[in-house]
Amino acid sequence: MNERLRIQLPGLDLKNPIMPASGCFAFGIEYAELYDISKLGAIMIKAATKEARYGNPTPRVAETASGMLNAIGLQNPGVDIIVENYLKELEKYDVPIIANVAGSDIDDYIYVAEKISKASNVKALELNISCPNVKCGGIQFGTDPIVAKMLTEKVKAVSSVPVYVKLSPNVTDIVTMARAVEEGGADGITMINTLVGMRLDRKTGRPIIANLTGGLSGPAIKPVAIRMIYQVAQAVKIPIIGMGGIVDEWDVVDFISAGASAVAIGTANFTDPLVCPKIIDRLPKVLDELGVNHILEIRGRSFK
Repeated sequence: MNERLRIQLPGLDLKNPIMPASGCFAFGIEYAELYDISKLGAIMIKAATKEARYGNPTPRVAETASGMLNAIGLQNPGVDIIVENYLKELEKYDVPIIANVAGSDIDDYIYVAEKISKASNVKALELNISCPNVKCGGIQFGTDPIVAKMLTEKVKAVSSVPVYVKLSPNVTDIVTMARAVEEGGADGITMINTLVGMRLDRKTGRPIIANLTGGLSGPAIKPVAIRMIYQVAQAVKIPIIGMGGIVDEWDVVDFISAGASAVAIGTANFTDPLVCPKIIDRLPKVLDELGVNHILEIRGRSFK
């Protein structure tokens, strides 16, 4: 472990600030065939819901300039199978798990949070109130600060581990949302989720994705993510795990400079499944170039 990269956050003892983002790494089992996932700071696993979900109809993925659209729709086998199978399989790796919690209504969130937070290797929850690709739940909880605060309070009341709330960029005022979940007792924030977008078929003029719209991710959204983290980091006291278009170690520097304490890497895992360990290996050299001993010495330097 390189102490220059080690970070302590609520519930999380991270070897380094690098983790795969939820929905872009499944449950980590497939990637474990390519490298030792114990090298990661943490793993944000795929969203868990009370019952199994089959997701949206296909096609539900489309490439875009500098990114991609997805409308998967929180497909997952349900929290019981996730706890009994996938989380047990992940116990063999020395890496903390951040469990993404989703639902169609408040009772679903409470049920999933209470159950999954009791798993021995789950060290924190990521409360998903920002998925733009489901008709019930998700973003409907993440655009109203009163509702977001209330849901955060209810999940905090039943969770055995700290709760991080995932914020949507598809709002008028991201700072208001961040302050609301902080008031609700959130231990941290993860941001940002995808932007709502659409791509058309050139021949027919019709939307390519069956759901019509999807979540835009990848390098195209990085400037939006940086701006929002910059704003939120100066408005709240709880830590931020930043995400949105990270592809290399200098992107990590940008996110921490804007106020994040750790980062999650999403779409880049699809183009290079080794992107996370590569960035971890390269970060110490970047710190040397910047003339700093520990990575968090640059946190918030954009404020000055």
